[in-house]
Amino acid sequence: MSSPLVVTFGELMLRLSPPGSERFLQSPVFSATFGGGEANVAVSVAQLGLRSRFVSCLPANPIGDAAVRTLRAEGIDVGSICRSGSRVGVYYAENGASQRASTVVYDRAHSAISQMPADAIDWSAALAGAAWFHFTGITPALSASAASATTAAISAARAAGARVSVDLNFRRKLWTEARAREVMTPLVRNVDLVMGNEEDLQSVLGIEVREADVTAGRLDARAFEDAAQQVARDFCVGRVAITLRESSSASDNGWSALLWDAGSRALHRSQSYAIRIVDRIGGGDSFAAGLIYGLVTNRAPADALRFAVAASALKHTIPGDFNRVTVDEVDRLVAGDGSGRVQR
Repeated sequence: MSSPLVVTFGELMLRLSPPGSERFLQSPVFSATFGGGEANVAVSVAQLGLRSRFVSCLPANPIGDAAVRTLRAEGIDVGSICRSGSRVGVYYAENGASQRASTVVYDRAHSAISQMPADAIDWSAALAGAAWFHFTGITPALSASAASATTAAISAARAAGARVSVDLNFRRKLWTEARAREVMTPLVRNVDLVMGNEEDLQSVLGIEVREADVTAGRLDARAFEDAAQQVARDFCVGRVAITLRESSSASDNGWSALLWDAGSRALHRSQSYAIRIVDRIGGGDSFAAGLIYGLVTNRAPADALRFAVAASALKHTIPGDFNRVTVDEVDRLVAGDGSGRVQR
């Protein structure tokens, strides 16, 4: 029997990063890799052994070709990627350390996916056989046509019988809170699982988490539970997952999450990790992938949450956007093997 098929839709970008923890152009060198929220999820679930399909739009030029080759090398079905437009979006990522925060600079205006016609994708074909469809709040923010394509994708996913998840992923550099709420509200009402953090809930859904001060490292679990229940109630969503990041510095964070299951009216709280960060970009995406993996393979919600948090904790130790861990590695961490001892 074949594994479940997970389909994601979004923008794949070219990532340019200086070596190690150097500042931009401290050395005249950039490491060039690819990444992007939904693509990161597609890679993660493929690494975990599921069938994975990524839908996007990339230009028919050598950079677009390299992006497609990268995805194909990760075992991802790229047959539904539209090839049009003139450029791949770029982002520059400077890795922070200790009290110096990481910095991201975007150069993504007029990228191929932002100019893709809303009907460029055959969504019935793209979602054929899918057990799960995932998108983020980034894609609808790119353009009106990208938002329309996201709406069409959700409808096709529903018609295919797939479950649907969204990572709210508010990006202030792409749109305002008012515009985010206008566009995202009808989309969120059509999903099974909402994921986000305290800023996402406030900015995208207008739901405030009381007494949450991540800069001071203070998180009130009861306040997050109340917020999760409000999301489920106001948007008719079955499950709500909230990631809890306690930032003591750019290098050291506390990491955990909770999951509210409206059907059973149960709150699940994960284990917590004190993580030393190598690269935090893609951390939320690896959590989303881990949770999708757990739920689509029929793990109990509490177990799926623990798996997701462990998978994401491991991602923070890996350079680049993609999470390159196996199910066995994640399960060992969930079982308590977090010593970092050499595996012989």
